[in-house]
Amino acid sequence: MKLCSADHKKRGIEIRAMQNDAGFTLIEVVIAISILAVGLLGVAAMQTSAIRVNSAAGQMTTRMNWAQDKMEELKALAFSDPWLEAAGNPTGVDSAGNTHVQTTSDGYTVRWDVADNTPVPNTKRIVVTVTGKGKISRLTCMRADW
Repeated sequence: MKLCSADHKKRGIEIRAMQNDAGFTLIEVVIAISILAVGLLGVAAMQTSAIRVNSAAGQMTTRMNWAQDKMEELKALAFSDPWLEAAGNPTGVDSAGNTHVQTTSDGYTVRWDVADNTPVPNTKRIVVTVTGKGKISRLTCMRADW
């Protein structure tokens, strides 16, 4: 009988030991969920910031594309073309009656100003300014009369 009694005690200890290591406590689960929640909030904040920055970059790219398109158009003109006259800029019109302001199909305003003999004689400084959605982009070019 002593063998059975000793054997029974041994099994009881093993059973209790297994019951103590059988799973996680409620506190451990709450702490793990809290850490996970903080991590997910950080990822959500980064995602929101990335969306905002990507939108701003897209708008800047659009403004610069409009500016470059207009600058290439102006650079292709003859040096004496009325679109490249400095007279009347930025508020008036040139000798051909053209205003130096255009509105694009997506709501941006493209304006160009021309300064003669700046910074050296026989040159024109062309500044294209694109405004829209609360932002401004400028592109400057020098054009020489060779």
